[in-house]
Amino acid sequence: MLKNPSLASLAIIAWSCSTHAQPANHWQAITTAEGVWIQEGKTKVLFYQREPKAKDGKLARANYIHPLLDLDGEPITEDFPADHLHHRGIFWAWHQVTITGKSVGDPWALKDCGWDIRNVKTAEIDTSMSLRTTVHWISPLWRDDKGKQKPFVLEEAVITVHRAEKDRRAIDFEISLTALQQETRIGGATPTPGYGGFSPRLRLPQDVRFLGPKGDVKPLPGPVDPSPWIDVTGTFANDKHSGVAILIHPSTPGFPQPWILRSRGSMQNAVYPGATPILLPTDKALVLRYRLVLHRGAGQEEQIERWQREYANSKRN
Repeated sequence: MLKNPSLASLAIIAWSCSTHAQPANHWQAITTAEGVWIQEGKTKVLFYQREPKAKDGKLARANYIHPLLDLDGEPITEDFPADHLHHRGIFWAWHQVTITGKSVGDPWALKDCGWDIRNVKTAEIDTSMSLRTTVHWISPLWRDDKGKQKPFVLEEAVITVHRAEKDRRAIDFEISLTALQQETRIGGATPTPGYGGFSPRLRLPQDVRFLGPKGDVKPLPGPVDPSPWIDVTGTFANDKHSGVAILIHPSTPGFPQPWILRSRGSMQNAVYPGATPILLPTDKALVLRYRLVLHRGAGQEEQIERWQREYANSKRN
């Protein structure tokens, strides 16, 4: 042991401790050729797909999350599922995208659409890690005078992964859309059931159960009643019961939104705006906010209502 250590010695000791004594759950953002992994310590949480990904040269997609892993490290999302090859992880897309009444693609079905991903940044803030993206929507059906595809929507998204607690982890999605061309509209499938918007494509176990504020919810051919949240539970992996609660922030347009729920071979969709397209503003962003809560065990109404209140009181990212 040092006797009467000098200030220089103390400084070296302090630097060594701060440099090598990493916190048990420090964050990592690992960039690959395809995108970015977010990890808490050694635990992978999710992957953001930045580069286009296709199957046999078809149905290219980018700007989405897959895989998303549960609290035990098991993937719970699907990409290129056989029943709907265009579905992909956690995505947000619309069937109708028009400019002055002209269709400029169908991003939901991955037809005549593209994403010019301008920037991806990550930052550690307190007990969370955020991933911020800047994306231009483009299409081969919308070009400038020189024949070059020109952007028509600016998308700025913030995906915030919160520190895992004993039995849950929250992940926030804030999606801001600003039109870069006048008379740009987005809308869902027509004439029914209107699906479009925020859509998790989850692996669905045989014992899947949907829960809402009024109890069990039965999927319908069309949308079920509007609700601020839906919980999806079942035996996703390793014979352990777990779930994903999908929450809508009250500031989101159309709150509470209707839901399209599927117990087999499809996505779960918080429907916005429905079959009737809405005009995207050019002077300010349309902001959509959702939270996923990964949890162990079956969802309980009182518990999820508490999570919804916590989310309602949270600030924007």
